[in-house]
Amino acid sequence: MKVRQVCGENIVITQGDQGVDMTKVIALNESALHLYHTFADKEFALDDAVAALLEAYDVDEATARRDAAAWVAEMQQHGLIVD
Repeated sequence: MKVRQVCGENIVITQGDQGVDMTKVIALNESALHLYHTFADKEFALDDAVAALLEAYDVDEATARRDAAAWVAEMQQHGLIVD
């Protein structure tokens, strides 16, 4: 999957199964885009995502953990990452 910038928004477009139009557009904010690029095509754990946010942004660990968990859940929901 590639991230595209459309009208100032960073988006990922996913395709549904053959013959079924299940196309989804997922918008990524700055931190979600950072995580997406950091872990694209790599195995990682939630703690790795937390560490990446702590390194890149001035946030506390609780905020980084909450945001990383939300990002992982959203990416899993859209099939962009799997367990």
